Amino acid sequence: MKTVNILICGVGGQGVLLAGDIIAEAAMACGHDAKKSEVHGMAQRGGSVVSHVRYGDKVHSPLIRQGEADVVLSFEEMETARYLDFLGKEGTVIINRQQVMPMTVATGKDEYPDDIVERIKSQVPGTALCPGMELAEKAGSPKTINMVLLGALSKRLELPTDKWLETISRRVPPKTVDMNKKAFELGRGC
Repeated sequence: MKTVNILICGVGGQGVLLAGDIIAEAAMACGHDAKKSEVHGMAQRGGSVVSHVRYGDKVHSPLIRQGEADVVLSFEEMETARYLDFLGKEGTVIINRQQVMPMTVATGKDEYPDDIVERIKSQVPGTALCPGMELAEKAGSPKTINMVLLGALSKRLELPTDKWLETISRRVPPKTVDMNKKAFELGRGC
């Protein structure tokens, strides 16, 4: 099996790292070798957070080289643009329709580009847009955005749905399992 490369990007507090853990564990539950790595940056302050997940028959390194990601799973619109150069020629982009204003925008030093998604879509025509917050709230909590996005991702990978759901059940607090599973199922519509 060809190694699958997934780059997940977002900002601190969105659940990027848990999403990476769940992808790697679901892949291992299917018998694949999986490796992951993450960069936290200023995660506690809403800074950039990136997780690299790779799985296949044998994976030697957790890091994805630029131009080799099969999927860029983005939790925030601007972060997509920041990491788009990791996407491979045949790659897929999934974007959560959410904008988290960086400090430079919040202080008025910079402006958040209003056409960022359109620019990305012009470079990657098959870009999937997901209303993560809307679907997470429908599932019961805005904290389930990461599960919504995992649901969207799951449709594009050859990992069985039951392995995703088993992994989610193990990784989230017991009282939130049903809500997180619902968010995952809603995300499969993206």
